[in-house]
Amino acid sequence: MSFNSHNSIDKTKLILDVITKRQEAIGANITNVNTPGYVRQDVNFEQYIGSLNSPLETTLSKKIGPSPMMKTEGGEVNPAQELILMQKNALFYTLATRRITAAIQELKTIAQLGR
Repeated sequence: MSFNSHNSIDKTKLILDVITKRQEAIGANITNVNTPGYVRQDVNFEQYIGSLNSPLETTLSKKIGPSPMMKTEGGEVNPAQELILMQKNALFYTLATRRITAAIQELKTIAQLGR
């Protein structure tokens, strides 16, 4: 089997870190929706997840689209769009936590078989 639990956990940790940063940016955007002069922020999944050299992460990063980490974007904040992004982010979080749970379960199985 070519699956490496330790490598998978490291990759998933990176994904969770990026999801966290994106959630912070979305929260800041929603909080400052009526703040004059506020510049919208976003996080670049493609830059971080796309570098993980896995077809799954590459496909995921292409679907999310480019934007630099905590990039400021001109224009007004659209609350409806931010809520949609928040929902997408929640789905990515769910997928990432399932992935890390599977990796941990595999490590537990290996440890139990090694007794």
